[in-house]
Amino acid sequence: MSSSVDQEELEPPQIKEEEEELCISQEGEQLLLKQEADTFMLTPDSAVNINADAAKKSFKCDTCGKYLKSKSSLQTHLRIHTGEKPYVCKTCGMAFGYDSYLKNHTRRFHSGESIYICTICGKNFMYTGELVVHMRTHTGEKPYSCSSCGKRFTHKSTLNSHLLTHTGERPFSCSSCGKRFTQKSALNSHLLTHTGEKPYSCSSCGKRFTQKSALNAHLLTHTGEKPYSCSSCGQRFSDKSTLSSHFRIHTGEKPYSCSSCGNRFTHKSSLKSHFRIHTGEKPYSCSTCGKTFTHKSSLKSHYRIHTGEKYSCSSCGKRFTHKSSLNSHLRVHKGEKYSCSSCGKLFNQHSALSNHLRTHTGEKPFSCSSCGKRFTRKLSLINHSRIHTGEKPYICQTCGMAFRQRNNLSAHMRTVHSA
Repeated sequence: MSSSVDQEELEPPQIKEEEEELCISQEGEQLLLKQEADTFMLTPDSAVNINADAAKKSFKCDTCGKYLKSKSSLQTHLRIHTGEKPYVCKTCGMAFGYDSYLKNHTRRFHSGESIYICTICGKNFMYTGELVVHMRTHTGEKPYSCSSCGKRFTHKSTLNSHLLTHTGERPFSCSSCGKRFTQKSALNSHLLTHTGEKPYSCSSCGKRFTQKSALNAHLLTHTGEKPYSCSSCGQRFSDKSTLSSHFRIHTGEKPYSCSSCGNRFTHKSSLKSHFRIHTGEKPYSCSTCGKTFTHKSSLKSHYRIHTGEKYSCSSCGKRFTHKSSLNSHLRVHKGEKYSCSSCGKLFNQHSALSNHLRTHTGEKPFSCSSCGKRFTRKLSLINHSRIHTGEKPYICQTCGMAFRQRNNLSAHMRTVHSA
């Protein structure tokens, strides 16, 4: 089966001698990703009867310096810089820079046509190139390799984006706040944070999303489909990014490093959360009492103090304020434990194992911003910080005496009010 797409399907086609790879952008547009730099651009009219004269370059783009064959080619090319999208879908309102993109979009999303079927999972595709790229999710093939670090990728476009992490280049800038991005799709998604627009709507529940990929991931919550399987343990996932993150549990890879203390993390989100330890940033505020938190999850857990909402164990009915507490409790029923690779000690919680491992490594990642004293556990830092702030959050309901730590309150209750 051929992986090429008829050239007339795309506008403007780009002439080159290397292999082409078809992919679909976040806007649902069909694109051809080039292995090498483009030589010149052609419009649909000028793409016919290509000959030696086509190589003449007389029209230059003032923005990027690229040469085009004709004035119409230049006008079409300029839409890349202006963002103009004059072709609008009458069905859903999505706009496109080229007429052929609109035609492809209509055929793909509104015609109901599907030609190529995956023999493994039965998924349908409009184009043979899409099927070829999709098959890599089953085969695990990653044909594109980074020359700097050796990391491999399924798509050439993903490799190109990855290469920017080595160069530090962020070519796409937000006109509203100046924030820069490595990918245009990331910039487009970011722009929606300024407009508040959520163009993608779930047909089942009406929930709206800023990105189509987020909608696609959400749709799987209705179908229960988990198409991505871990080759090491067989656990299944609804999206590929979650599978990739999960796989680092098996490989031990921690690609994200803290520039302040050198601590390494499996996930980028974990690094961002960790970095707030150094900056002291607490961006999440409780609307009821005003208390601020470093993490959104901490705010959600805290808010249940006000609402009284709890998580219930389906096995024994015991209720918990925090989901993490419920998850730890469930391990009691399942008999699951986390094992220390150094001494073999078993733990119900992964966080408890992580804290324990520091007794072997001597690592103290939590530092007091007031005196510089370092701690193995975050809770120890929080308790210590109250020496500087004078905070005593634990209050005896009987006599009103306040304490810095919960165990001091418990000791007070036993010795003073136990009778």
